[in-house]
Amino acid sequence: MPDETRTEESGQERAAESHGLRVLVIAPSLEMLGGQSRQCARLLGQLKKEPSLKVSFLAVNPRLPGFLHTLQKIKYVRTIVTTLAYWALLLVRVWRYDILHIFSASYYSYMLCAMPPLLLGKLLGKKTILNYRSGEAEDHLSNWRTAIPTMRLADAIIVPSGYLVDVLAKFGLRAESIFNIIELDRFRFRERAPLSPVFLTSRLLEPLYNVGCVLRAFKIIQEQRPEARLTVAGEGWQRAEMEELAHTLCLRETKFIGRVAFEEMPAMYDGADVYLTATDLDNMPSSITECLAAGLPVVTTNAGGIPYIVRHEETCMLIERNDHEAMAAAALRLLDDPLLAAKIARQGREHSRQWTWERVGSSWLALYHELGADTKAVSSRRKLA
Repeated sequence: MPDETRTEESGQERAAESHGLRVLVIAPSLEMLGGQSRQCARLLGQLKKEPSLKVSFLAVNPRLPGFLHTLQKIKYVRTIVTTLAYWALLLVRVWRYDILHIFSASYYSYMLCAMPPLLLGKLLGKKTILNYRSGEAEDHLSNWRTAIPTMRLADAIIVPSGYLVDVLAKFGLRAESIFNIIELDRFRFRERAPLSPVFLTSRLLEPLYNVGCVLRAFKIIQEQRPEARLTVAGEGWQRAEMEELAHTLCLRETKFIGRVAFEEMPAMYDGADVYLTATDLDNMPSSITECLAAGLPVVTTNAGGIPYIVRHEETCMLIERNDHEAMAAAALRLLDDPLLAAKIARQGREHSRQWTWERVGSSWLALYHELGADTKAVSSRRKLA
């Protein structure tokens, strides 16, 4: 980790020791672009404004200095080097805090990044919040024997949607839902009247997100609207395959632009008129909530937790999974029905207000202080003993 990062963290930790409830948020940094890192960045930005809390951050993907950073660029080697560095930092830092707030995905990510602080927190008597965020929860909990017993170690399991509350309940795990945060002021609401056939998709180029379905839908759209354009934002190991598919389908005006930085996404939404996503499994995708905030009409599959956060023909257009013909039909309907498109955009923006810090923040603060009160009570009993 660079010296300036070490200095900043040590300063945070000294402050945390002296005042307030001490919280360590453990999550991916924005170098690992995705829903977890974006949500962590938003949450940290708000929590650090709270005078009753002293909040620090530990990245599960620490950026290492010098030669070690070179090793982080080598496939497979980077996982070993980065994980060992993260575990070492965890051992050094975790004892300073009252509460460990652990962001978690599933499978190996859960095992390598979430299990260690859960176990260490239990050993050291720290309060732990498991902020579990995987749309693949059912498969994870069904097939990984270590998952359920270690998740039970958490003092609270928090998920972003009612969908995951229901999934975890099937396995005897009690979870509460606290929505993902959206910063409305980052997204300019633009009226698109009428819509232009300018499309955007921005998911990882991996099988789970089924970008091929979007490309096949766009083939149909372009047959009806020859002037239609599509921007494909995002990276992934299927990029070459998806580019080849676009070539095979003879798509015109289709650009693959790669990874887009977190701070550049509002401009991407602002430049499009319809957003397409064909994910096969998801939870509460930030891409959809951000589109709603920007007034960008969305056509999405009804996968996983998505129907828990949006409604068909009210705040988006919902279709069945892996149905490119239905996706094309829904997109063309938006282009042909400006009143429907305007209603969805307007109601989507209003709907997104429930995910602002003003609505969501009180739930996080109440949870921290509830766990903090338990911590203080235990400490007082130990002193009396």
